[in-house]
Amino acid sequence: MSSYSDKITLISGQAHPQLARDISEELDIPLADAHVGRFPDGEVDIKVNVDLRGSDCFILQPTCPPVNDNWIELLLLIDTLRRSSAGRITAVMPYYGYARKDRKDEGRVPISARVLANTLTIGGCDRLVTVDMHAAQIQGFYDIPVDHLYAKPVLLGRLNELGIDDPVVVTPDVGGIKMARGYAKPIGADLAIVDKRRISGSEIAVEHVIGEVEGRNVVIVDDMISTGGSITEAANILRKNGAKSIVIVVTHPVFCGPAIDRLSSAPVDQILVTDTIPRGDDWPASIETVSIAPLLAQAINNIHRSTSVSVLFQD
Repeated sequence: MSSYSDKITLISGQAHPQLARDISEELDIPLADAHVGRFPDGEVDIKVNVDLRGSDCFILQPTCPPVNDNWIELLLLIDTLRRSSAGRITAVMPYYGYARKDRKDEGRVPISARVLANTLTIGGCDRLVTVDMHAAQIQGFYDIPVDHLYAKPVLLGRLNELGIDDPVVVTPDVGGIKMARGYAKPIGADLAIVDKRRISGSEIAVEHVIGEVEGRNVVIVDDMISTGGSITEAANILRKNGAKSIVIVVTHPVFCGPAIDRLSSAPVDQILVTDTIPRGDDWPASIETVSIAPLLAQAINNIHRSTSVSVLFQD
């Protein structure tokens, strides 16, 4: 049993209230009575209406778009709990924003991921839970425990239900080979790579496909879709190379800018995403959401009871 109080408190910000409710239902623990709102000028206004002294507190708040608003909310919620004598404060961030810049790759740029890590720990966060970081090495920026969960077991479960025959798992860039291999091995699939060259932040050029996809059922896997440029171009070239069907499997549906339009017109049969980010009203029916709530609920339960979190990494 945890060395912290047996009392556990779940507090939700405004980033993803539905996911917070789903986690609450999975754990059979009600969300704490808290007001998270805005002053007339847009500043965040917070008031927690329950006793937090000694409680093992979990803040349910992904830093999804609008990233800056949700980040400030999270920091102020942490400060609220710290000043209320909470026993332990764990930030549950299914989507970890500001993860793209994890190093200084050119002159006069910030290391944004490090800034986020510093503000969370200095602000009073004792532990972090997140899912499929864009760059896993960001864990090294923290001197507190970081539970980096994988959505793969959840998405693989749904992928297996689809019963895809003779599948080949494709990564839309060379950097995703490790992730693609992690999906291919459990389902006995072959592996292929779409070789691309980035022109700008929103434009890419696809060079060619490494691997055999002609007449095969293709599963494209990635950690996130932002503007949708890379993955839709990958789908186009896979069709040109004779792919029989295409299913996209992605953890984080960021879907900004022209993403929805691109995905709607892409030669794709189905798109599987998790609910680390709220579902948009304009999403097409081809996008299916698979809930990450049971995985996060189990992680919270294991952390509170001081039992292994590593068991959640198994397929």
